[in-house]
Parts: sequence; structure tokens; C-alpha cells
Amino acid sequence: MTTHPHIAFDAVSVEFAGRTALRDVSVVLHQKRIAVIGSNGSGKSTFARMLNGLVTPSSGEVRVHGLDPARQGKQLRRRVGFIFSNPDAQIVMPTVAEDVAFSLRGRGLSRPEIDERVSSTLEAYGLAIHAEAPAHSLSGGQKQLLALSAILVGKPDLVVADEPTALLDASNARRIGNHLLDELAQQLVLVTHDLRLAARCDIALRFEEGRLLEHGEPRDVIARYERDHA
Repeated sequence: MTTHPHIAFDAVSVEFAGRTALRDVSVVLHQKRIAVIGSNGSGKSTFARMLNGLVTPSSGEVRVHGLDPARQGKQLRRRVGFIFSNPDAQIVMPTVAEDVAFSLRGRGLSRPEIDERVSSTLEAYGLAIHAEAPAHSLSGGQKQLLALSAILVGKPDLVVADEPTALLDASNARRIGNHLLDELAQQLVLVTHDLRLAARCDIALRFEEGRLLEHGEPRDVIARYERDHA
């Protein structure tokens, strides 16, 4: 198996207003496709948001591809792309092409370089025909493809997707899932309730009540999760 720069949590806990969201999480991950599963409120999203510094540890240490999110958040966010479940939360510009180009601001690229990268990214994700369309006029599936395009145009090293298919119909959920799991060259952390997508990953992490309950072969972890919640 090809290894990737690792993600390491060492005795990490997170507290919000006296509530423990994560408790003593330790794990080292080098796999390409990493699934994160668990019940609502189990700590999945807190774990994911620590990977680009949106949440910092109350105790313990995190390293993501050699960087400390608490001290090197700005640098890390250039290398980690984050996709939310609601793509409307990520659309910041009026048109599709402008929204993708926005991700390249401040990177020292020339206008022709930006235009070429935007054009090739939109073509790759089937959005070239909508380049000048109002971004918010797209369908739900197209908006999630736009969110993915806006992340990938920046060529991140790690993509974190927090329930990216939660608001999509079955067809679009399958399409987005296939893009993430079959076409990305980057390391992927996929937070999902869709256990079929989780089963296609290289490793699964299961969170319960803020603890990393187990991690390992996805089908085994999923089978125990389903048994416990039957």
C-alpha cells in the first residue's frame, strides 16, 4: 500500500464550555482513504475540524502532515481542503468560475495561470458549461461538485470531507462519493453516515461519546458498529 504523510493525534482532548467533545484520542494514520464513523455527537466532526485548525486541542498534540494546526493554522489551511455537508456554506462568489478562482487568491499566480487552472478544474468535474452561471442557481449535486472544485483547484495535500453526501439524493451522493474515493490523488478523511462509502476506504475510525472506540479494517469496524446499534 502506498503511504501518505501521516496524521497523528497524541492524547488529544477537546472541551467546549465544560463539555468534553473529544477525550484522550491517540492514533497515527498514513492510509490514503480514511473513513470516520459514529453516532451523532460522537466527536466525528470535532476530529475532522482539528485537521485544518478549525478546532484546537485543549490538551495533547496534533500533527497533520508535519504541521501543528494550533501554531501553523494558516500554513496548514493552504494544504488541507475542507468540504462541508452544505455546499451553500462554501460558495462565496457570484459565478461558478469566480468561486473556483477565489481559492487561488494570494498564491502568486498570474491571471493566465489562474484562468487555466480554473478552466481545467471545471472541465474535470463537468462544470465547464456552467462557468458563467450564478453559483447559487446550480442543483444540489452541482453545488457540491463546485465546492469540491474550489478545494481541488488549490492542489491540497489532504482533503477532509465532513458528511459531503448528507444533503444529496442517491444519484448525486453516489457521484460525489465516486469522485472522492476513486479519483482523488490526495489523502482523504471522509466523515460519513453512509456506511457503504465508509466500507470503500482503507481504514475506518469509530467514535462514540468523544472517544476513539476502535479503528481498523472498515468492514470489521462497520459490522461491530451496526451490531451495537441494531
